[in-house]
Amino acid sequence: MKNKKYVVVLGDGMADEPIEALGGKTPLEYADTPALDKLSKISEIGLVHTIPEGMKPGSDTANLSVLGYDPRKYYSGRSPLEALSIGVPMKDTDVALRCNIVTISDGDEPFEEKTIIDHSSGEISTEDCAVLLEAVKKELQNETYQFYVGTSYRHCLIWNQGSVIELTQPHDVLGQVIGQYLPTDENLLYMMKRSYEILVNHPINIERKKQGLNPANCCWFWGAGTRPALSSFEEKNGVKGMMVSAVDLLKGIAVGAKMGVAKVEGANGGLHTNYEGKVQAALDALCGEYDFAYIHVEAPDEMGHQGSVERKVQAIEYLDKRVIGPLTEALDGKGMEYRLLVMPDHPTPIRVRTHTSDSVPYLLYDSTAPKEESWNYNEREAAASGNFVAVGHTIMDRLLEKRD
Repeated sequence: MKNKKYVVVLGDGMADEPIEALGGKTPLEYADTPALDKLSKISEIGLVHTIPEGMKPGSDTANLSVLGYDPRKYYSGRSPLEALSIGVPMKDTDVALRCNIVTISDGDEPFEEKTIIDHSSGEISTEDCAVLLEAVKKELQNETYQFYVGTSYRHCLIWNQGSVIELTQPHDVLGQVIGQYLPTDENLLYMMKRSYEILVNHPINIERKKQGLNPANCCWFWGAGTRPALSSFEEKNGVKGMMVSAVDLLKGIAVGAKMGVAKVEGANGGLHTNYEGKVQAALDALCGEYDFAYIHVEAPDEMGHQGSVERKVQAIEYLDKRVIGPLTEALDGKGMEYRLLVMPDHPTPIRVRTHTSDSVPYLLYDSTAPKEESWNYNEREAAASGNFVAVGHTIMDRLLEKRD
């Protein structure tokens, strides 16, 4: 196993449902994917169920599964993983919460009657959002509640001596009136309302509206959890791993698992991220001291949340042409022996604009033992293959050839 390299290319939320506008095809079926088409003819394809029964279909639980960690054992909340990524010094008594800066309607209606328009504030830049969060911090931060800057619209709130309470994910209620989804905790609700008052007329948001962009005008808290305790990825699997992602959640999982975390300039979790930089970071790791690279691409998930068929197809095509194609060409050109796993973590169907728990298609390629098949990589043919991994966290054993 030591001579071989292992790679996961994770298209977040890439799986979907048949869409009438695409002639009854899913975005993965419809997209022009020459690299995947070539690989699928010499690979194993099938379905894998990444979300344990009864757990929410989040990128947190799903990516833990793909990395070989049973979410029932290791999951303690999404936000603590993100807190690890940005170096937040969490105490055992702390509760971490995700602090999205979202777009809500800014008319004269009462706060509870406002509508959530965009969970990502138009994929706002980290630089602009950091300025907005600083304005919120000046008034609302204290010994009990502390804010930390993350990436783009994704930030962190640490609640000292806090409670793990049920909170609604903003991307689950897009286009809906927010009243019934607001926190029941009085302090969190006050901070959300006050953040809107602070941000609605901030100069950055006034300028964004002039440019036709969604303003980042309200903090939204969700994903509460306590400090996680992951076992070492290397000790668990016998390979040294590198995480390549723009998303704090994935970086946090890597920090918790004692994996390396690549820094890629221009990687922002959006449709126009630095795909080439991600590939190069993975290659640098694999040509160096690392045996395993996990390349996470957030764009298909973001486009699913936006409800954009066209952009989700484009995100899949970018993943194919700018990640999978160049990656496999480079590995082949270097004469490396490698196994490659391509899959989503969960579906993010355009129809519902949020995550579902359905099984997702995987493609598993081995450069030393290519198969001769006739299928293509998509949801329909993966289901027809008859290959099914019922326990998601065992897919890593399958990649690493650890199964009996």
